[in-house]
Amino acid sequence: MALVEFVTPLHTRTARDYLGRVNEHDKAESARVARQWGRDYWDGDRRYGYGGYRYDGRWLPVAEAMAEHYGLKPGDRVLDVGCGKAFLLYEFTRAVPGIEVVGLDISTYALENAKEEIRPMLRHGHARELPFEDDSFDLVISLATLHNLRLPDLVSAVREIQRVGRRNRYIMVESYRNETEKVNLLYWQLTCESFLTPEEWDWVYEQAGYQGDVEYIYFE
Repeated sequence: MALVEFVTPLHTRTARDYLGRVNEHDKAESARVARQWGRDYWDGDRRYGYGGYRYDGRWLPVAEAMAEHYGLKPGDRVLDVGCGKAFLLYEFTRAVPGIEVVGLDISTYALENAKEEIRPMLRHGHARELPFEDDSFDLVISLATLHNLRLPDLVSAVREIQRVGRRNRYIMVESYRNETEKVNLLYWQLTCESFLTPEEWDWVYEQAGYQGDVEYIYFE
């Protein structure tokens, strides 16, 4: 496995009020609502999630960096596991015209409110059982999704990503390296189920036979 940083520059641009996230609202109730993956999570009040997740072009540099790193070309197939509103997949079509993109997500709201241009390429489903044949995609990616799964589903999802990818794979998850980052992650997250250090994530990947790239984002 190789450690790469496609999302970290974007992640570190955002300032976060960790104590405010905990003190201003009932955090447990906010998490309960968030894990319904509906309008409240994507486009409702900030206490429940994104506070309005709208297309603004921020994912284009990420798509361009991935396309260059993995040598993507027209006709290649890319799958995003946990694609949400699929803004990153849309940017792949801009970065590499002629590329084929497919997205899968558990949120029907996100899929219904994805970029109109690629809604036909999106499917509803769970990461633990991908509805695709072996070796179906040149690149399989999953960003900020797998930490929302508990261990049995997590290992299954990583195995599925390994199974359907024929060339390159990339997984990004939330993690922590010290007590400060662990507390900040606990304060900030709403949907995380697997709170793991990079070393523990590496163990999960080993158990699943994963052979792709990884990225960890931290809450410093």
